[in-house]
This record gives sequence, C-alpha cells and structure tokens, in this order.
Amino acid sequence: MAIVAVSIAPLGTGSTSVSSYVSEAERVLERHPNLKVRLDPMFTNIEGDLREIFETIIEMHDALVAMGAQRLSTVIKIDDRRDHPHSMEEKMAVVQA
Repeated sequence: MAIVAVSIAPLGTGSTSVSSYVSEAERVLERHPNLKVRLDPMFTNIEGDLREIFETIIEMHDALVAMGAQRLSTVIKIDDRRDHPHSMEEKMAVVQA
C-alpha cells in the first residue's frame, strides 16, 4: 500500500487557472474505485497499489493532453511503506495525537 501526492500542472494553456484540468484529473480518479483519493489545495493524495497509482497518473496525463495541454509539469511524492500497513488517516491521527 502506497500513499502518493501528485500535482500535474498544464503549461502554455493561455490561462493562469488550472481548475478545469484538476477537475478532469479527478474524473479519471473516480474511475478507479480501489484508490482512496483526497484533493488538497496543492496536491491530490492517492492511497492504494503503487502500480495502479502509476497507471492512473498516466491516464490523468492523457486526459489533460486530450483537453489541449501540450506540456505538463508533474510532481510526484511517494510513501511506499512495506513494513507496516498504513493509511492517510492513520498518518494524520499519529501527528494529531
């Protein structure tokens, strides 16, 4: 089980707004019920199988290109803990405690 933070920013779209692109990326994520998703202001956090997450990020890229984005800048941060099952909620609860 991995937790991945991803931010995909389209470049050269002629607008400073990216909300329509974020919305489209979120629609891609909705087609993957095995993944747990939390949208934050700067990143989308995804929890699930790392391979499925990578495949989904590729789908997100393809969807944004289909919207007309010719260039994408993507940041991915991965927490792939193998010694103990963990979740986004568990990590937050430990910090808040």
